[in-house]
Amino acid sequence: MTQEKAREYARLGRNLFLTGPAGSGKTYLLNAVIEDAKSSGKKVAVTASTGIAATHIGGTTIHSWSGIGIADSFTPYQLDALMQKEHLFKRFKNTDVLIIDEISMFDAARVDMVDRVMRMIRGIQAPFGGVQVIFCGDFFQLPPITRGSAPVRFAFEAEVWQQMTDMVICYLDTVHRQDENDPLLKILSEMRLGNLSESALEDIQSRVGEVLPDHITPTRLYTHNVDVDALNDKELAQLSGKHQVFHMQSTGKKDDVALLKKYCMAPEELHLKIGAAVMCVKNNPKEGYVNGTLGTVIGFGPGSVSVQTAEGKEIEVYHDSWAIEHDGVRKAQIMQIPLRLAWAITVHKSQGMTLDDVVVDLSKSFTPGMGYVALSRVRSLSGLYIQGINQNALRVDDRVQKQDAWFRELSKAAE
Repeated sequence: MTQEKAREYARLGRNLFLTGPAGSGKTYLLNAVIEDAKSSGKKVAVTASTGIAATHIGGTTIHSWSGIGIADSFTPYQLDALMQKEHLFKRFKNTDVLIIDEISMFDAARVDMVDRVMRMIRGIQAPFGGVQVIFCGDFFQLPPITRGSAPVRFAFEAEVWQQMTDMVICYLDTVHRQDENDPLLKILSEMRLGNLSESALEDIQSRVGEVLPDHITPTRLYTHNVDVDALNDKELAQLSGKHQVFHMQSTGKKDDVALLKKYCMAPEELHLKIGAAVMCVKNNPKEGYVNGTLGTVIGFGPGSVSVQTAEGKEIEVYHDSWAIEHDGVRKAQIMQIPLRLAWAITVHKSQGMTLDDVVVDLSKSFTPGMGYVALSRVRSLSGLYIQGINQNALRVDDRVQKQDAWFRELSKAAE
């Protein structure tokens, strides 16, 4: 489906699921849909399943917005307590459109919980209390995190999802991230179909142990935080020269500030030296960078950092802000230089980024979708360097494959 057709459905007030492969323009479309709705005078609640995704679209987490918090079920007492919360009553009554981004990481039980609370507080028995709902995401990305050995249940398995028979599936199938002739595009397409050909496997194998050219400083993706922190600290310590520290500033309610700090990718204390590998963690096309732009620190100004990007362009990175807004009111804000050390990051944190050169270690992959996320971050096969890989790395969930084929059919029917 084209982006314009999807926007048309959104303007008509239809419930939507915006989906498609990594790099197909989902976030761009979602931002356009949000702007369209706001311009027409609608009150839009912008949320996401994770804090990182929420900061990318200037929203809050669905857990926080809906009042369900981290619970994965309600007791009658808890539900009754939520019903008494005046701020939720006002919020739900004043919402025309609910956006939930990165829906792949929001499990079925919680989707149903949000639906239940909204129906009860709004007093309308339609899905989500009659509010227009726009889901966005790709179920091939990382799945919901479950506690203990509980099986993963995807959002499309929620009761309310089955009830939303009028929901339009908008499947974007044109990928802008990779060149259409690049072998990586074929690999990713085949992973989605669950049918990796011999030639695709050979292409992947050809990148295992590939030697990195001297002039390239890649981003290293690891599956575990401990590996990321160890490498970044080690690399920074090896640089000589003056150590600069930038401290995050904050205003607003303590709990909201804590949430922003937890999920914003800029650290509370940013430790830098000239020569440090860094990554921009916010979009600012005006200044010449986007979330995921890589570079090297070449100098410091008053309240700014000079960075030479991987493309050789010099940019100046100034303090920027992240905010939590509820019902159009700014509740909390943090300010920091939007950079982080980037010799390494986790696969989880790379979701939503576009990178030029990636060294990835998938030898400890533990969940389906991890390999797909890691491989789909990079622009081309030649920019991919695989250190290690295990059997889990290329796995995707069978239910997701089956559902994806159905989504494609439904989207075609709606064109």
